[in-house]
Amino acid sequence: MILAGDVGGTKTTLGIFESQRAGILLKEEQTFSSRRYSSFETVLKAFLQDKTVKVDRAAFGVAGPVFSGRCETTNLPWLIDASQVSRQFGIPSVFLLNDLEAAAYGALLLKEEEIKWLQSGEPDPYGNRAIIAAGTGLGESTLYRKGANFRTMASEGGHCDFAPRTSLEIKLLEYLWNRFGHASYERVLSGPGLLNLYAFLKESGDGGEPSRISQRMEKEDPAAVISEIALKGDDPLCIRALDLFVSIYGAEGGNLVLKSMATGGLYIAGGMASKILPKLMDGTFIKAFQDKGRFSALMRRIPVGVILNEKAPLAGAAQFAFLNNDPAF
Repeated sequence: MILAGDVGGTKTTLGIFESQRAGILLKEEQTFSSRRYSSFETVLKAFLQDKTVKVDRAAFGVAGPVFSGRCETTNLPWLIDASQVSRQFGIPSVFLLNDLEAAAYGALLLKEEEIKWLQSGEPDPYGNRAIIAAGTGLGESTLYRKGANFRTMASEGGHCDFAPRTSLEIKLLEYLWNRFGHASYERVLSGPGLLNLYAFLKESGDGGEPSRISQRMEKEDPAAVISEIALKGDDPLCIRALDLFVSIYGAEGGNLVLKSMATGGLYIAGGMASKILPKLMDGTFIKAFQDKGRFSALMRRIPVGVILNEKAPLAGAAQFAFLNNDPAF
């Protein structure tokens, strides 16, 4: 049996998969609030305490850079060590991979109805593919073909320097510098990033904040509040913030495609995508995605799809463990 995990700053989902000749089959899963646990091992213990299955392989997609089987998670105070997990839980083979690598492997398993295409393009079946995901942070990864299989290239591209495209975004860059020192794309393209955009526009005089919104933000996830109100068209400032978010998201998605020459397509993953799907579909994302000057014609040929199955990273981690049992992988 395979133990797999999708380990994020907000939630951690663990699952048991059966390894079959044709692939993997999910048998059971459970989701935990990451911040309620002091370590990854305590989450694993809670999940496995009543399980009698024998796990021979495990793979965990983790939100952070992985070095030599270890990861200090970016948005959690956890140190995850594959060797320690192997010893503590008696699992012979344990793998750690970046969460966007897991999402990339999961994208290869998707059915057609689990993708909403923003641009059909002209897919190249042998071309590289790119994955971008805004959530608690911003993740990016690339799939490239190696023989009969695809392999992933890990990335921390979300922490690259934010590059403004307009006079408004130049002011945004200066705002981010003043607040954070370094201005990365993650400071804009994430749940906290959407709140940063909202605060920037509010301070810039783009609109006031009604008490009904500020009161909700004190009790609920501010990014979720902004998105919900914007999609309903109930507040100009929220609408403006989400519009700016999606435009920058499209631009950075295009940057990732160009850097990885992802002629096989761009997949948009992450917890935010399905929640703001109507906005992603209104043309704002694709307009910014295509706006690459002399390479705009190429960008119109790239398929762009939103992953609707939020369990794709979990399945992708399990698929990675499954493939690592194949000497040809």
